[in-house]
Amino acid sequence: MKRFINPDPGTWEALSSRQTPSDAGIAESVKDIVEKVRNGGDRAIREITEGIDGSCPETFEVSEAELDYADAQVPQQMKEALGEAAGNIRAFHNAQVFKPLEVKCQDGVKCWQKSVPIDSIGLYIPGGSAPLFSTVLMLAIPAKIAGCSKMAMCTPCNKEGKVNSTVLYAAKMCGIDKIYKIGGAQAIAAMAYGTETIGKADKIFGPGNRYVVKAKQLVSKDVAIDMPAGPSEVLVIADANANPEFVAADLLSQAEHGQDSQVILVCFSESFADRTMESVGRQLGSLPRKDIAKGSLENSRTLVFDTIGQAVDFTNCYAPEHLIIQTERPWEIADKIKAAGSVFIGAYSPESAGDYASGTNHTLPTSGWAKSFSGVNLDAFSRKMTYQELTRDGLLNLAGTIVTMAEGEGLAAHANAVKIRIEKKED
Repeated sequence: MKRFINPDPGTWEALSSRQTPSDAGIAESVKDIVEKVRNGGDRAIREITEGIDGSCPETFEVSEAELDYADAQVPQQMKEALGEAAGNIRAFHNAQVFKPLEVKCQDGVKCWQKSVPIDSIGLYIPGGSAPLFSTVLMLAIPAKIAGCSKMAMCTPCNKEGKVNSTVLYAAKMCGIDKIYKIGGAQAIAAMAYGTETIGKADKIFGPGNRYVVKAKQLVSKDVAIDMPAGPSEVLVIADANANPEFVAADLLSQAEHGQDSQVILVCFSESFADRTMESVGRQLGSLPRKDIAKGSLENSRTLVFDTIGQAVDFTNCYAPEHLIIQTERPWEIADKIKAAGSVFIGAYSPESAGDYASGTNHTLPTSGWAKSFSGVNLDAFSRKMTYQELTRDGLLNLAGTIVTMAEGEGLAAHANAVKIRIEKKED
């Protein structure tokens, strides 16, 4: 990890840059895939998948027999872990249920707001070397609580046409209606536009590789998506009271996601930075994904500041997906943070807790989007509708204001819609 000592604030934007490779070639490839699926449906998905993977499942939809087989393959210990995690996720998201608002704005004028679930959602769950069954829980549970009536999931399968058993078990446990053995940009296109087999979604959720992310960005002109997303990231603020072993473990837990992941250490002495990096080296050697983590560390940074104020200001500039605060008085820092996806307070709150089981959602904004986007929460699966009801007296009281403003904007028909009512004698 490159080290910077008291970097000038003028360099912070550059130090906040993510190491995202150019995706010009990917963009053209994804555009071609999306258009083929949009126009060719299931046949196009089959041709694209065979071209990329060398094989394609005979049928896209996962059968009940496959779900039963998956259930038998998942160890009881894993089922219990998923059950406990699901309970915490459900508890946290249940607490977010919106209570309808009714407001009397003035005599004769009432306004309401209520939450309405998105009807049809599509979930993308990555497969490959790290099938994210935890993401199934993070997306499907709040969708169910919100009341989404249709929920379909796409996830890649292997060359034998099999999907990871734990992914399937989690999907069945969460009550997902339809599960399809399709991955990549073609899956995103299928959910965005619909095919003979796959219904069109109103909103698409879920992480993925650069092809999936680019496909989500491309189809977002036609269908809603959860958020812009990129490679995973974590920033750890640690003072002299922090345990370097803990900090090193937190950095590595994010670095192992992918070589394009980024980890940032913000601390207050070079000696602490040295001890942390020594621990990183020791722990790295035992990781099965150490080569991936090494690639991430090469594109990561350590910043040493003199003051907590500098650390806070840089953190808000960077706007991390995950922020871990391991300091003597962590809430003094946390209360000053304005831009982060999810914040982990204290020595015993590793990012892994939020990724799996503490209850908060792990689908979070990356690449600085935490300055303007929230992570996935219950609101992501619904929309707010407003209502208003005016009595005749209420409209009479408000008429002058409405007419003045409408005529000021040159919209005579707007003004007339009020005038025609107040000029009409009551029956």
